[in-house]
Amino acid sequence: MTLYDQSIAVYRSRLDTMSGLLAKAAAHPKGDALLESKLADDMHPLATQIRFVANLPGEALPRLTKREFASRDDNETTIAGAQAAIEETKALLDSIDASELVPADETLVVDLPNGMQFTLTAEQYVQDWSLTNFYFHLTTAYAILRMEGLDIGKIDFMPHMMKHVSKMPG
Repeated sequence: MTLYDQSIAVYRSRLDTMSGLLAKAAAHPKGDALLESKLADDMHPLATQIRFVANLPGEALPRLTKREFASRDDNETTIAGAQAAIEETKALLDSIDASELVPADETLVVDLPNGMQFTLTAEQYVQDWSLTNFYFHLTTAYAILRMEGLDIGKIDFMPHMMKHVSKMPG
């Protein structure tokens, strides 16, 4: 499995998951008000979870490729705006060729705003930092929507598995 398969392809597929969740959110009676929902008072609202899902793949690009990315600093205020942000990131990922990625064993240094620093390979960065953060925010967005009463289930979180179905129950 290549670094592209482990990163860009996974981000791209799971952005489709976020897009599908947002399509269902758009039809919910609370509509755009869902964006202010949170699981707990000390957690970010749905709008921020979606912003992080849209930003994280792009934020990996300067480390994994020679591409730059300007993170969104503001939350979207509508489901349509959130969906557009996801679509923009999907289009960016669709433009990346596997040959653009650094070698999986290339050493990267990740500096955090709090002064902490990590030194790891590109593959470790993808597996241990970038994808972990990405899935945390995607899962939290799913949980918020589920808590708000959307009719979603595991298949909405894992629609990418449908291409592998070889037998259906019943």
